[in-house]
Amino acid sequence: MTTFALIGAGSGLGLAAARRFGTAGHTVALIARGAEHLDALTSELARDGVQARGFTADALDPASLATALRAAADALGPVEILQYSPAVRADFMKPVLDTTADDLDAPLTFSVKGPVTAVRAVLPGMRRLGRGTLLFVNGGSAVRPHPERAGTSVAFAAESAYARMLHDTLAPENIHAAQLIVPGAIHPDSEHSNPDALARRLYALHTDRDGFRHYAEALPD
Repeated sequence: MTTFALIGAGSGLGLAAARRFGTAGHTVALIARGAEHLDALTSELARDGVQARGFTADALDPASLATALRAAADALGPVEILQYSPAVRADFMKPVLDTTADDLDAPLTFSVKGPVTAVRAVLPGMRRLGRGTLLFVNGGSAVRPHPERAGTSVAFAAESAYARMLHDTLAPENIHAAQLIVPGAIHPDSEHSNPDALARRLYALHTDRDGFRHYAEALPD
């Protein structure tokens, strides 16, 4: 049995993705900052017959991500699928002319150093398995910079470049890197961007292994 590791475990998309991959037969490693929050999610997944365990880490502390992912692999089995989708902080989204160089430190740690650290933690195990999937979830500013959200626009663009290079470099090793762009808010009433629909889409990216960038729905004009 292999593990689906989710960085950014929450009650919306995170829970839906964990349920989708878990019901497909993977153990689930839930990674987030709050232990009590993780316990609640683990209990909810257990009611659905999904074997899950929580591991505390913070996307702004990349070393903690590496520690959590190693612990997850040791406890649950090798990580075959990694999903990087922590929720961004509001202070990452200042207007561009109000954004200083220091303001970019946290967004770049969150969206670049975090993913790089996480990928490096799981890649040896994927290579031993002979397969793997790396899933990156980003907002629309990853492909269309927004001057009112400068931090995420810069950091998501860098994350996109990193993920694309992984896609091109790791494909010969049967390790698939893909990015899902969610242009608007994730909302239960959205036809295409509700948590369950996005979870199904992410699972399809894992199984179909077709292309790098995908959109939950069209970018608004």
